[in-house]
Amino acid sequence: MRKNLLFGIALFLTSFHYASGQDRKAPAYPLITHNPYFSIWSTANKLTDATTTHWTGSNQSLIGLINVDGTIYRFLGKEPEYYKTILSASDEKLYEVTYTETKPEGDWKAAQYPATGWKQGASPIGDTEGLDKILWKTKDIWFRRTFTIAKTEDINKLLLKLSHDDDVEVFLNGEELYSKVGVTNDYGLIPIDKTKLKAGQNVLAMHVVNTGGGARADIGLVDKEKPSADKPISVADETNVSINATQTIYSFKAGKVDLDVTFTSPLLMNDLSLLSRPVSYIAYKVKANDGKTHNVKVYLSASTDIAVNKSSQEVTAKKYATANLSILKAGSVEQPILKKKGDDMRIDWGYVYVAAPKSAGATQFITSEKEAIGAFRKGSVVSTASQGKKLALNTVVPFTKVGAAPVSKFIELGYDDIYSIQYFKTNLRPWWNLSGKETIGGQLTKAATGYASVLQKCAAFNTSMYAQALKSGGKDYAELCVLAYRQSIAAHQLVKSPQGEILWLSKENFSGGFINTVDVTYPSAPLYLVYNPELLQGMLNGIFYFSESGKFDKNFAAHDLGTYPHANGQTYGEGMPVEESGNMIILVAAIAKAQGNPEYARKHWKTLSTWVNYLTEEGFDPANQLCTDDFAGHLARNANLSVKAIVGIGCYAQLADALGEKQTAAKYREIAKGMVGKWMQLAGDGDHYTLTFENKGTWSQKYNLVWDKVLGLNLFPQSVYDTETKYYLSKQNEYGLPLDSRKTYTKSDWILWTATFAPTQKEFEALVQPVYKYALETSTRVPLSDWHETTNGKQTGFQARSVIGGYFMKMLYDKQTAKK
Repeated sequence: MRKNLLFGIALFLTSFHYASGQDRKAPAYPLITHNPYFSIWSTANKLTDATTTHWTGSNQSLIGLINVDGTIYRFLGKEPEYYKTILSASDEKLYEVTYTETKPEGDWKAAQYPATGWKQGASPIGDTEGLDKILWKTKDIWFRRTFTIAKTEDINKLLLKLSHDDDVEVFLNGEELYSKVGVTNDYGLIPIDKTKLKAGQNVLAMHVVNTGGGARADIGLVDKEKPSADKPISVADETNVSINATQTIYSFKAGKVDLDVTFTSPLLMNDLSLLSRPVSYIAYKVKANDGKTHNVKVYLSASTDIAVNKSSQEVTAKKYATANLSILKAGSVEQPILKKKGDDMRIDWGYVYVAAPKSAGATQFITSEKEAIGAFRKGSVVSTASQGKKLALNTVVPFTKVGAAPVSKFIELGYDDIYSIQYFKTNLRPWWNLSGKETIGGQLTKAATGYASVLQKCAAFNTSMYAQALKSGGKDYAELCVLAYRQSIAAHQLVKSPQGEILWLSKENFSGGFINTVDVTYPSAPLYLVYNPELLQGMLNGIFYFSESGKFDKNFAAHDLGTYPHANGQTYGEGMPVEESGNMIILVAAIAKAQGNPEYARKHWKTLSTWVNYLTEEGFDPANQLCTDDFAGHLARNANLSVKAIVGIGCYAQLADALGEKQTAAKYREIAKGMVGKWMQLAGDGDHYTLTFENKGTWSQKYNLVWDKVLGLNLFPQSVYDTETKYYLSKQNEYGLPLDSRKTYTKSDWILWTATFAPTQKEFEALVQPVYKYALETSTRVPLSDWHETTNGKQTGFQARSVIGGYFMKMLYDKQTAKK
């Protein structure tokens, strides 16, 4: 017993070993992580180096200060920069423009250009019906905006406020100001020479090209305000940061005291009530470092931007108390519950809460963001605002006399979204309030009274998860799993369908904003298969309902259920028939294997049988269609997609066998086995297998093969795995193995799948190490992107997606192998 206890302690310490020192641990650090709308991150090397943000990059400021004997230190966040509007963009006020979708003749950008024949209209400009006033459906749009400025000499620093999808060029009074190839999500701020702006009439001219996907064009001008003249606040010395599955922990030296700040989001998948509770803890532990006692207060300011899509939206805020808690609450005035959908979108309905146990003796007050820090510095704690823009919810926690013995206290951040998802036109409440009788106050109280127990459960899980990952894949692998855990979970929302089924619905973050995308579920699945297969059922149930209700009448699986948070039917413009049908069958087989019974398959057998017949007819030599790597374009005769069809047919045979349908099982296994030999012949290219059939000199990761190993299908001979792995190791770059021979970019989730079928542990770790190097060294400071460039480690696209749950594939393989 003692030996096991010591081993557990050693593993616990190992899980934090990598966090010693001040080396970077992640491209972005999770602070508050619950769902796609309640998700706050730090994107800097140190917690004080930048304003905290939503995963999309929009400011959602948390500021932490500590007062030690009258000296104040900042340890969390950075004061946001403030801007004064010179010319409103559409997020503040709609404006009139002159525009054309036909290439104009002459110098269309000149101040005196007549714009004869151009149309008149009002912003916003884009392709979203019901939202945009100028519906732009063509490839190009040119528009001119005329405005008057009274005087320019008082402007401090002029910036373009710009949102565009895709390519843009901007001119002011005929002079080029800015151009960019690609999208700017939300609004970018681009410094420009203020001397180009003149008193009197000015003309902004803009050309935007829609190269594919969404379309958007918006522009304004702002002036960056001068910083406060107050004496700067000292910055606490950050001495350490560590990350585990459920927590991010920072340590600081603030003069004569040491401070630990722990952000805990208790996302434990074996407890759906706790998993769905939208409450995180921020815990402070303070002790003297000089052998004396000190008077200490800790302060948190939370911006009401957490509760709006745009900071220009009006909010209301109030302070109140319950029997056990002191609480601050804020939300938008408008409260447009489930009215908006989209990718680069924050929630603007429901309410954010900051709660402190009354036993903590906290003082709470409301100010504007600008006034917040000044009020704390001056000791003024009277609420000065209850409605406006960019308010601050402020909490001061006293620690009185602190000596060498640590003193700990905590506060809570919570969010009540009231309704979470619209599911085929029915608005669904969050899982924690299925009855409609629960309250967020009740959840905050449960979180507070259960704090010690929850933290104990988190600590146990943190230790066991790291130990499992370390055993499966080594140190680099374990640390990647730690980075993946909260990010993957926080890209989902948990609800129950009107049919009484669990729904664990993903948002396809920064890759379209779709909800419940099947080819996002597919790579995410290993994490949920390891820890709670019921959640994977919740990722499939909506897709089955879509088909079985007759709402989707194809003989293959749908791509998605809509655009988050509206799950009203597929909105992706093109299907992925082989991809999604194969995904669904494979994942049902994986659920059966994980749960030890085929009952979930039995429930949907008719649908699965329809899909497998599609695969047998169309899957082996796929026509020119998209697969999950749709960003890389269409391919005909895709060898990896063919593998998916073969494996999917083999999975169906395995399920049939488990259901006692032996004749059906034999039939489809024979079909799958027969395809393998043909596949090896058509894809064979000596020392590797090709990207597309009979296309010598090409190659690709055959990550779909991994299920043949994980599920014990035994379809492909070991020689295929040996050959491919050896070839992959010869193609690696500094930051990983490219996706295929067309480009040098990659998908890290697929690398982890490819590594899992490597014949040896040494080869597995050789494929994983560059991915971990990327995670530590990428210059793109966003929640981990799964699509990156292998030559320089930069993000290619996507961020904060659930698919890095796929990193857990090796753990899933080991778990399934151990059952045999």
